[in-house]
Amino acid sequence: MKFIISRAELVALIGKIQNIVPAKPSIPILANVLIEAQDDELVISGTDLTVSMRVYAPAKVSEEGAITLPARKFFQLVRELTAPQVELHAISPEVAYLNAGSSHFKIQGVHKNEFPPIPELSYDDSFDLSSTVLKEMLSRTSFAVARDESRHVFTGMLLHRHLNQAIFIGTDGKRLAKLFTQVGHSVPEPKSYILPLKAVEEVIRTLDAKEESCKLILMSDKIALETDSVTLISKLLSGEYPDVSPIIPQKSENSLVLHREELISLLRQVSLFTTEDKNSVKFTFTDGTLHLSASSGEIGEGTVSMPVNYAGAKMEIAFNPYYFLDILRHSKDETVSFDVSDSYNPGLITDTTSANYVLMPMRLE
Repeated sequence: MKFIISRAELVALIGKIQNIVPAKPSIPILANVLIEAQDDELVISGTDLTVSMRVYAPAKVSEEGAITLPARKFFQLVRELTAPQVELHAISPEVAYLNAGSSHFKIQGVHKNEFPPIPELSYDDSFDLSSTVLKEMLSRTSFAVARDESRHVFTGMLLHRHLNQAIFIGTDGKRLAKLFTQVGHSVPEPKSYILPLKAVEEVIRTLDAKEESCKLILMSDKIALETDSVTLISKLLSGEYPDVSPIIPQKSENSLVLHREELISLLRQVSLFTTEDKNSVKFTFTDGTLHLSASSGEIGEGTVSMPVNYAGAKMEIAFNPYYFLDILRHSKDETVSFDVSDSYNPGLITDTTSANYVLMPMRLE
């Protein structure tokens, strides 16, 4: 194998695939990436046996072939190079020479046959989306996915297909994010897929800022993303994702209108008076005003207020301020709508997009 590629192209490929390589691999070969050169194209593959990725870039290939190289050292070396072009020459199935300007390196690799095969794709359902829409759907939902293992299915994001909709849901049991988008392909029967959080985060990281078409391929046990330069394949989580629709409050005609940036600022101020043991902020609604208050014996107490379009009897409800801030940061528009019925039922935050954000209340002190 022998090829020449622009250093900038190679660094871009590394940037996309580096997080797939596990820091503590279950088997040694997973610490390597598979490098293949054929048809004037360079393909680099990495896997942790749950999430796999292939990245592609044009290259000047003079000898076709393949080798696996230790990912971390190879990536670190390429980043340190200063020459505009890089030549990689595998003189045997286990040894490669890297040449860049006046710099020359010998790298010990492993035979390509030792590398686990990247899963094959079979189409159960697929649809095309613009990269910006898919990135928005995932990033505005994944923050609510559980980070602990107490409920296994909540460590993944639900992708629900119904008719011509793709519905994305993330929850950890204390907050919930739900968004949907229309897609061109309709399915005859509803289907659900639970995406591992790592795969979701890799898709978000992989999708460039530029607008491009990408394809999501859904299978019974896997999901795949295809773009012009990347193929990402992930196993799905097993289990039954609960029906969360009953806990999503109905939007009322008299929603409270909250200025998003002002509320973010006030919540950040008053949250300084919370602790890990006492991390709730009390929302007190009176005629025309929302008061936010928090207190801690160790720190002190704080109260802030802002005007709102509330009219009625005094109402108090407590929320985790950091969860509320997360929702506000992932909301759009200058203002958001807030629906809450009493001190004990969840609140609903919406904007002019398809987003529904639900936040469970905390016990009032």
